[in-house]
Amino acid sequence: VQLQASGGGLVQAGGSLRLSCAASGLTFNVYEMGWFRQAPGEERKFVAAIDWEIKNTVYADSVKGRFAISRDNTRNTVYLHMNKLKPEDTAVYTCAATRNWRMVRFRSHYEYWGQGTLVTVSS
Repeated sequence: VQLQASGGGLVQAGGSLRLSCAASGLTFNVYEMGWFRQAPGEERKFVAAIDWEIKNTVYADSVKGRFAISRDNTRNTVYLHMNKLKPEDTAVYTCAATRNWRMVRFRSHYEYWGQGTLVTVSS
C-alpha cells in the first residue's frame, strides 16, 4: 500500500494550498481517509477526515471553516483544500487510511500512512 502526498510548499499567511494524496495497493473506496499534521516539536494531530461514501466529513476545531477535505474515488485520491492559512498551520501533513469511521480522529486507529508533505506558512 502506498499513500503519496503532494502539494506542500511555502505560502504567505492568508494564502491557499491544495494537498493531494494518491492511494495505491488498497481498495480505496472502502476506506475512510484522514489528514494529520505534525509541527516541529509537537505530536501528530488530527486535521480532517472524509468517509468512503463521501457523505460525512469531520474537522479539527483549529481548521474548521478554513480547510475542506474531499476525495475522488475514481482517481483514488483525497484532497485537503487549505484557505486563509496561518503561520500556526506550518507542519508536515500526512494522509492516512482507516476502516473505522467512529475513530477517525485518533491516529492509532489508522492502518496505512503516507510519507507527508511540508507546508510552511510565512507571516
